[in-house]
Amino acid sequence: MLRCVLRFAFIAFGAAFAAPACATPSLVSLGGFAPGTIIVKQGERSLYLALQGGAAIRYPVAVGKAGKAWRGYARVQGKFVNPAWSPPAEVKRDKPWLPDLIAGGAANNPMGSHALTLSGGEYAIHGTTRAMRASIGTAASYGCIRMYNEDIADLYSRVSVGSPVAVLP
Repeated sequence: MLRCVLRFAFIAFGAAFAAPACATPSLVSLGGFAPGTIIVKQGERSLYLALQGGAAIRYPVAVGKAGKAWRGYARVQGKFVNPAWSPPAEVKRDKPWLPDLIAGGAANNPMGSHALTLSGGEYAIHGTTRAMRASIGTAASYGCIRMYNEDIADLYSRVSVGSPVAVLP
């Protein structure tokens, strides 16, 4: 099992970058994605951040469960630290016992420490609660991309509002 404790400095294509706690630097073919693009490969349960020179940082993620996964293109619409969460209508229908609002920073807030909201829907790339850490690497969400809090904090620091996002099968 991947241990999320150490951070390393790596040199890729002449550019130094620090890998976040659970991410690994990868030299991958991203099919022409521009640096700064977030690419989610759902089948791999991986999120990549494209860097200069064809390198990418790879983060393990949880993706949408069967019938909830989506694919397409979006942009980062907002960036939030300790975001509050209101369950979307579909989640509330399936889990009517959930409160209408869970405060940011609350132990049961499924958004975790940081969130990047996406244009075009109710989806986000976000952290996770301690109880849901085991879901990383699985298809478990209602369509959001779930990351370890250490990794979403790192990704958050590397992208801007407007960054492109590609969610692939």
